[in-house]
Amino acid sequence: VQLVESGGGLVQAGGSLRLSCAASGTIFSFNTMGWYRQPPGKQRELVAVISTYGTTNYADSVKGRFTISRDNAKNTVYLEMDSLKPEDTAIYYCKITIRYTDYWGQGTQVTVSS
Repeated sequence: VQLVESGGGLVQAGGSLRLSCAASGTIFSFNTMGWYRQPPGKQRELVAVISTYGTTNYADSVKGRFTISRDNAKNTVYLEMDSLKPEDTAIYYCKITIRYTDYWGQGTQVTVSS
């Protein structure tokens, strides 16, 4: 299984970005896809996850600002990030969990300037 992320970049505070992550390989129908991030000097943390059926879970810090969605036909997960803050600056990683096995993308940098 391979994951390819795109959509990161530099944005001013209050701006928006949309991340995409496409999975390829042997993808079983039932899986969970999600986004995690690692701020500078900190540990990786959950941002948002979504199940095959669309059930979502968000970190408290992004609720109301970020929206996770997925296209099952394309095995792609998206993260719409609005009202971005400098503290959202991090490397954002995509993850897919298939039959209790995690697969990670290479990460994409998101930098929010104040």
